[in-house]
Amino acid sequence: MSRIELDRDRCEGHGLCEEIAPEIYRLDDDAELELLVDEVPPELLAKAEAGARVCPVAALRVLS
Repeated sequence: MSRIELDRDRCEGHGLCEEIAPEIYRLDDDAELELLVDEVPPELLAKAEAGARVCPVAALRVLS
């Protein structure tokens, strides 16, 4: 199963990933990104990858 790697130092809290995949990514009240899954289920893999791609600072990677 795939997992998501988040570089917290790079994340600027734009929230584009959350717009694409709210089942996976969520910004808290302080604009800190939370990953809602430890491992990405196959049915959400495409959304997880799309959310990672739209990150303007490349803070997310989906690893197989």
